[in-house]
Amino acid sequence: MKIIIAGNGKVGVMLTRQLSAEGYDLTLIDANHKVLEVSEEKYDVMSVQGNCASMEVLDQAGVREANLLIAVTNADEVNLLCCMTAHGMNPDIHTIARIRNPEYTEQIYKMRELFALSMMVNPERRAAMEIERLIKYPGFLKRDTFAKGRVEIVELRVDAEHKLCNVALNDLPNVVKCKILVCAVLRNGKAIAPDGNFVLREGDRLFVTASTNTLTQLLKQLGIITHKAKRVIICGGGRLSYYLAQLLLKNGISVQIIEQDYERCRNLANLLPGASIVNGDASREFLLDDEGISDCDALVTLTGVDELNMIISLYGSSCGVPQVITKLGRLENNTMLDSLDLGSIISPKELCCNTIVRFVRAMKNQTGAALAVHLIADGQVEAMEFLVDEGTKYCGRPLKELKIKKNVLIVCISNGVRLQIPNGDSSFEKGDTVIIVSTAGKAIYQLNDIFEN
Repeated sequence: MKIIIAGNGKVGVMLTRQLSAEGYDLTLIDANHKVLEVSEEKYDVMSVQGNCASMEVLDQAGVREANLLIAVTNADEVNLLCCMTAHGMNPDIHTIARIRNPEYTEQIYKMRELFALSMMVNPERRAAMEIERLIKYPGFLKRDTFAKGRVEIVELRVDAEHKLCNVALNDLPNVVKCKILVCAVLRNGKAIAPDGNFVLREGDRLFVTASTNTLTQLLKQLGIITHKAKRVIICGGGRLSYYLAQLLLKNGISVQIIEQDYERCRNLANLLPGASIVNGDASREFLLDDEGISDCDALVTLTGVDELNMIISLYGSSCGVPQVITKLGRLENNTMLDSLDLGSIISPKELCCNTIVRFVRAMKNQTGAALAVHLIADGQVEAMEFLVDEGTKYCGRPLKELKIKKNVLIVCISNGVRLQIPNGDSSFEKGDTVIIVSTAGKAIYQLNDIFEN
């Protein structure tokens, strides 16, 4: 499949890394030749320097033979024009545009056929929805949903006083007294597919599969007391803060936004009359103390500077804030981040990339493509949901009889309201959905890909 990526910024680079690893034929377009040179050196891609909305540049990139164009420049208008131009030159091409401005959301949805969009992605809105879920259901560092919200893979950190510390996975049922499955563990920055003899240690991050109802029992058994958030402090007044404040206010949660730019504060005050807007520097301790950081239920750091978000989050943790959520644009230094008390980490760019990759895989496999794809364990593990159809092998066969590829694990089988964390005697039938996790490093496009030939 031939794919053109217009815009070689952070999202473009993340997409290039993921899609080139999966063997797609990639061509990059960007006005900056230096960033293109870096990508050409690191990945097996072609590049064209220039304006991606120009017919001449798109022609050089091979748009007439391309299957998909992904426009992720920093300008919404350029992304839209790029997609419209590409579609005019090649009516069969699929197009994806990153659109971030809230003012465009409704009109683009209504006029998506005119704009010739196969899909629109809004990283900030997607991240806001993810943060809202974490605030509404606290207790876990991250939550990814499957089976229409009835199954989740959640992330937990093992602290020294944690009930799970120094516990072998074989002994886990005696501690948690509910049916869960630890599908991956992140230790010292490296993802591990654990067996029953694996012993959990302080600092481990575990990824647990269970039904949504079971997760409530898990928190109770572990002594993790959660309560509904009533007051949230948001540091930074960008688009993501606006989207998040909208969602929280609808849920009756009090919102304070601290933003340094005075004009931005005025705009936010007009757009969010129910929120408290504070003009000031969120990195100043006295300001955070004056705004009652010690008494808030959640602190969300959403400034445009990763280092600033980390510093504010660390201060919030030291003040005893029950829930801290940190936005990071770069996730390269995973081992370093593990040692810091940053709470939940959210990356809008990673969420955006996951959404696009799922679309690309669905294009490649018109039937049997994953219903959901989530990257967990700092992107080292993929969690995917597949529908069992007439083409799926081994329906009705017990799992203990199947030869499944190394580093691939079936973590849940769902049939309507029936959910099961599988064992060797479990089986799947046509119409079921199967959730798998893979640390194999190779992309899994269809459920049959998990079986040894």
